[in-house]
Formats: sequence, C-alpha cells, structure tokens
Amino acid sequence: MSKLSRRKFIITAGATAAGTVILHGCSSGGNQTATTTTSPSPATSPAPVAASGDAPEVTSAKLGFIALTDSAPLIIAKEKGFFDKYGMTGVEVLKQASWPVTRDNLELGSGGGGIDGAHILSPMPYQMTLGTITKTKQPVPMYILARLNTNGQAISVGNNYKDLNLSTDAKALKGALEKAKAGGKQETKFAVTFPGGTHDMWMRYWLAANGIDPTGDVSVIPVPPPQMVANMKVGNMEAFCVGEPWNAQLVNQKAGYTALVTGELWADHPEKAFTIRKDWADQNPKATKALLMAVLEAQQWCDKAENKEEMCNIISQDKWFKVPVTDIIGRSQGQIDFGNGRVEKDFPLAMKFWANNASYPYKSHDLWFLTENIRWGYIPADTDTKTVIDAVNREDLWKEAATALGVPAAEIPTSSSRGVETFFDGVKFDPEKPADYLKSLKIKKA
Repeated sequence: MSKLSRRKFIITAGATAAGTVILHGCSSGGNQTATTTTSPSPATSPAPVAASGDAPEVTSAKLGFIALTDSAPLIIAKEKGFFDKYGMTGVEVLKQASWPVTRDNLELGSGGGGIDGAHILSPMPYQMTLGTITKTKQPVPMYILARLNTNGQAISVGNNYKDLNLSTDAKALKGALEKAKAGGKQETKFAVTFPGGTHDMWMRYWLAANGIDPTGDVSVIPVPPPQMVANMKVGNMEAFCVGEPWNAQLVNQKAGYTALVTGELWADHPEKAFTIRKDWADQNPKATKALLMAVLEAQQWCDKAENKEEMCNIISQDKWFKVPVTDIIGRSQGQIDFGNGRVEKDFPLAMKFWANNASYPYKSHDLWFLTENIRWGYIPADTDTKTVIDAVNREDLWKEAATALGVPAAEIPTSSSRGVETFFDGVKFDPEKPADYLKSLKIKKA
C-alpha cells in the first residue's frame, strides 16, 4: 500500500471543491456537527418553479431505475406529480434490466438513446467518472445529487445453510465451506448485484469480518436484482446480497432465509444515490435543481408512516416492479420476517428515505465506498479520492434544493462528514484516516 499516500487518500470534513481542476463553484458547509432528525418534517410548499419565473431550461429528462424498493422516490415523484410541480412535466422514469444496463444507458445519454440520470448504487457514479467500468474505459463524469436511502438491504442464504442459523456472526459458515471443499465441491457462489457496488461491499465486508476471504474461499458473482430469487431456487448460488423486495420474496417463497439486514452490519449506512450526467446538469442547472427538489419532496413523502402502504401499492404495479405488494410492504414498514424464526417489529434499522439525514450525500460515506473499492482492487490504490469526491458529490446542490424546498435549517447538515462510523465487528472508519482503516483490515486484495 505504498502508493496509498496520506496526501492523496484523505478527506477533511467540510472540504470544498473550489480550486480543483475538475469542478469549480462547489461549496460545502463548515465543520459543525450535523443535526440529526428522528422523523421527516414536511417541507413548506413553495410556488412551483414554472410559476416563480425560474423555469427550468428543459422540461423533460430520462431517469432510470431498477426494481428495488429504494427506487421509490423517483417513482413517487412521477406518480404524485412532484416533477410536474417543479416544471419538469416531461420526465420519464424508465425501468432498467440490470446495473450494467443502467451504466450503458448513462454512458449513451438521452441524446444517444440512453438516459440522463438514475437511481444507482452509490459507488457507480465514481466508477463511471474514473472510467473504470465504462464500455470505452473512458471517463463519463457524473454527479451525485442526493442519497436516496439508508439501510434496507439484506444478505440471504439458501435453506442448505438453515442449520447454521447465520447472522452477522457467520463464523460457522467458514467451517461449512471448508468441509464442502474437502468433499470435492469446486466452487461456492455468493451473488451480488454489481462489482464494486454497495451489495458487493456489504457481502465482502460480512465474509471478511468472519474470516472468509471473498477472493478465494467463495466466488462472488454478479446477478441482476430481479433474477436473484429464481437463481437461488435452482441452485445457481447459495447466498446473495440485494435490496428489497427480493429478500422478502425469497422468505415468502420459503427458498431461504435472511441472515442479516445491512443496517445490522452498519447502522444507517448509505445505499443508493440519485445521479445525473455532469454534462446534462451543467447545461441545465435550473432543470437539475427542479429534478432534485421533486426527488427530495418524494423522499419526505415516502418516509411518512401513513404513506407506506400507498407507496408499496404504487411501486408493486406491473409498470414498475410487477411484484406482489405482500413482498414489499412488510419490510417497508419495519416488520421483518427473517425466515428462520426471527421476526422483528418496528425495526429501527429499516429503510429510511429522509429521517436522520438519509437523503444527504455525505462525502465521508463516499470516501468509505472508494476506500473499499481500493481494498478489493476495483480502483487504483493511488486514486486521488478527495479530488474525485469533490467533483462527483454535489452536496452544494442538495443544500440549494433543500433550502428552496423549505427544509428547516436544523435538518440541513453543516458538515460533509458524518464522523467516525462503527461496524458490527467493532471496526471503526475515521474519514480523517482512511489509510489507517485500510491498513487495519486483515483480509483484502489491495
């Protein structure tokens, strides 16, 4: 890790992007502690953008989504008229078959028959900006405008591991894997949704924390979210990490059980993001702000307990998920049947769209994702993480949209960092010392 210089591999809470060659005009808050809220506070209702004399440059945009519960803010913004409210009357929210398809369509852009923005795995805009996952291997600069949610994913395993009763503690799994290998089993497949994406990071962290090397003891393979349950049922893999509703569906079809929900791995962890192509946003700053205001209002709406049932009924429709609402609603309301006899009611680490600053795109969280991508060899160890985070993470635009939406100042974080994060195994990530964190990890590829 000699290339991993502290100069390049560090972020300071409240650091700004001003002066970087990649991005000009970014601003961020100071170093005060972010204010935490326990429940979403509805924003006041400002005049629609189109009526305020600040109409967007264009009224249409193409946004992609994957059939996962955390895409709900984009779908609700469309269904409840929030895009229209802010002058974006021609927004299309388009289903994508997989994360590689989302990537390809973002690379094309709407001008090339693709899309302008998307519900996306938080690391992917960075991978695209760096050019590590694009088809051409050339950078496609992206912006992260908001975090769409925290928590709400899970690691589920097949019934063949039922006797192990796996949880965050999966040390018994290591013995089972060694026994299977000694018995002649050549490969054990654990599925994630995209290399270097959030689910890949959760799966690898869980395995490594339990002494299992994800680069040698098992094969970590990518599978599109909607195909997870079907593949598990026919034995193509023995475990998967994915968002809802696919873990609940696995349990409902009695094809396996949930070992853990990811909030147990890292409480209130960041998950999906709302991303948009940099060139589109730079050409259409007012339209970008309008889109963001609509999504933030939708996040507030989705997080209200009284709206959960309606949200689930909407997204379950054939034109969106084409999934029974019974596979979606329980975990959305914090009622989690793990499928192994464990049932949680009013679970505090269920998916959040707005509460506890869930929507705010903390730069410290993006630094963790990049650090883990370095850990597993997805991006170079000498990546200038501060510069790329300042280029991609547009927390300044989030603040502008939230202020325009009437979000109380107390609910707008004043720091780019949420501070030191603690994982289920006691490991801590200090965003001031990412190199120290990486050095402390026993199992890694880098």
